[in-house]
Amino acid sequence: MEQVIDILKMRDVSFPRLLLLNYKKINLTDQELIVIIYLINNTNPTYNPKQISQDLDLKISEVLEIINNLTEKALISLNIVKINNIRSEVINLDLLYEKLSFSIVNENKDTKKNSNLFEIFEKELGRGLTPMEFEIINGWLDIDYSEEIIICALKEAIYNGISNFRYIDRILFEWHKKKIKTKEDVEKNKKNFQKNKSSNVELFDYDWLNDKSDC
Repeated sequence: MEQVIDILKMRDVSFPRLLLLNYKKINLTDQELIVIIYLINNTNPTYNPKQISQDLDLKISEVLEIINNLTEKALISLNIVKINNIRSEVINLDLLYEKLSFSIVNENKDTKKNSNLFEIFEKELGRGLTPMEFEIINGWLDIDYSEEIIICALKEAIYNGISNFRYIDRILFEWHKKKIKTKEDVEKNKKNFQKNKSSNVELFDYDWLNDKSDC
C-alpha cells in the first residue's frame, strides 16, 4: 500500500488521469475535483481561501464550503505547522492519495478474479490483450454475460477464423437475443440450426470477414 501511495505522490502526468478516472468512486463532485486539481498543482500548501477564490473565480463562501466538504469526506486535512517560526494552516492531501490507492488496489483485486478469463483469451488469440480489449471483456461481465458463454463466443470466433472483438461481441449479442446462456444452449442451437439449415436465416448479416479493423 505504501508503494502505491508513493507513486501517487510523484505528480507525474499519469496522476491527473488517475484522479479523473476515479474521482466519482471517491465521492468527489465536479467542482470539488477542480479544487483538488488546483491544490495538487499548487506548490504552496498554505491554506489561503482568498487566493483560491481569485485563482478559480469562486466566491470565498464557495471555497470555504468545498474545503469543508473535502475535510468531512476525509479527502484532505488542515494541519497547523510552523513555517519560519510562524504557525500556519496548511492543506494536506495524504488522505486523498490513500483513498485513491485503496481504489486502485481494490480494482486490481477484481481484475485478478477474472485473470483466468483473460489468460484464456490470450492463449486462444496467441497474443497479449490491449487495454481496450480488457475493457471490452470487463464490459461483457458487467452486463452479466457469464464467463462460460464468453469463452464459447471466443471459441466460435476462432473456429470461424476471426479474432475481431466486434465479431465476438456480435455473437454474444445474437446469443443473448436467443436466450442462449450456457455451453449446452450453444450446442443445442447448433444442432437445431443444422436440422433447419434450409429455412434458417444466417446468424450474422454483416460481412465481418472483410472487416480488418480491430476493436
